[in-house]
Amino acid sequence: MISTVAPGTFEPENHWYEKSLNATIHPMVSYFLNLNPKQIVKRYCHLNPTVKPEELLEFLQYKPKYYHLSGADLLHVTTATGKRQMVVIENNSCPSGQKSMPLLDEFNEQGGYRKFVEATIKPLLKKKKTETLAVIYDKNPMEASGYAHALADMLKQEVYLVPFYNKQANDHIDTSGDYVKIKVDGQWKTVQLVFRYLTQKPWNRLPIHSKTVIVNPTIVCLAGGRNKMIASKAYSFFNAELAEKNLKILTPHTIWDVNKNEIPIWVANFGGKAVVKNPYSNAGQGVYTIVNEKELEDFMALEFDYDKFIVQSLVGNYNWSSTTAEGMFYHVGTMPNAKGESYVLDFRVMIHATPEGYRPLSIYSRRAKAPLKDSLTDGKSSWDILGTNLSILNEDGSWGSDTKRLLLMERKVFNNLGIGLDDLIEGYIQTVLTSIAIDKMAIQLISSKGTLKRKLFKSLNDDPALIKEII
Repeated sequence: MISTVAPGTFEPENHWYEKSLNATIHPMVSYFLNLNPKQIVKRYCHLNPTVKPEELLEFLQYKPKYYHLSGADLLHVTTATGKRQMVVIENNSCPSGQKSMPLLDEFNEQGGYRKFVEATIKPLLKKKKTETLAVIYDKNPMEASGYAHALADMLKQEVYLVPFYNKQANDHIDTSGDYVKIKVDGQWKTVQLVFRYLTQKPWNRLPIHSKTVIVNPTIVCLAGGRNKMIASKAYSFFNAELAEKNLKILTPHTIWDVNKNEIPIWVANFGGKAVVKNPYSNAGQGVYTIVNEKELEDFMALEFDYDKFIVQSLVGNYNWSSTTAEGMFYHVGTMPNAKGESYVLDFRVMIHATPEGYRPLSIYSRRAKAPLKDSLTDGKSSWDILGTNLSILNEDGSWGSDTKRLLLMERKVFNNLGIGLDDLIEGYIQTVLTSIAIDKMAIQLISSKGTLKRKLFKSLNDDPALIKEII
């Protein structure tokens, strides 16, 4: 169950995919990751002259109260007039990415793992040496253990690696008191700091209020990092503030608080093509692309745990994307291969909180299974053409990953992605803005005593099934 990670035991091959371990980072990505915030602001404002540099710099220097590690998934889209943009499809409070990122500095074998614990975790420690630290996870042991090793090496002390799976006995961990406690060799230990990699309904196992420092705390998930319903509202509220600064969080057109029986109406409103999301799922689960009557009928026949859904405009090919009041977006896609095939892809941009503000940590991309078509044939699954997530949920509840579709920021692959330096800058800025929006929402949802403002939360997310799960 619980394993002990000792200093000096880090082995790179245990914490990166093999294809990442042997990759050389692309010079443009390396250049981007070495830009300082003032350079990024200068370039962005040159291309967007209505944005004031001092206002954008203030956002990049934002110091979050709760949201310390964030990852946004973005689509590279364009319009019929050729306006290209990076559009946010979701934000993730337990983002993967380190195992998919070539080393920025080949002489730093711990890469982003060490960068994160040095710049983000270390400032949160009240003492130079903390008695008990733990990494708690329910998915992705490759990265979870990488953080544990980096933390052990940084502090020169043992760190506990603790599995905490949903719907299991979990007798080795206790979250009922003021502190998180773990049972090691039959003895209970009080944990002072936890790095949390819980992806599946973390609110049903970890409390919102704890004297244990938790990175990221559960409130981040409820405020938008694992709750697409609240995230959409957080973006909308923050966009009202951003409008006067000529900035905007860019997302597909989103309708929230949709009951299941209302979904056909909204799909029709988007021209018969839409994306329906279970607001509280992750890892590509609970997302349904609908482009024809059969896919709509198949969706309506499903049973769900929750009562509310999100419906978004669908980004597809120019000939079959949703039509909205804002116009129509369609995928830029990869550069065509020798067969003339282009694939839908998305980008994961990970950022972390540092004493200087949010900084980029890692980037990777994923492509869909099937190539993007100019026309759709009934019976062909639109998810194969549009779905990019690599996670595979096995029948026994374990997770796998389809790494054949992983696209690295490396010399060989990068040129096929069809993006440039300004797209990387745009993706980073969009990730920062969404993370600030969620952090601000989290602040609003927590009382002066550190507890959840339940009436406010219910007014924003009146889903009885979800509220019942929150401990």
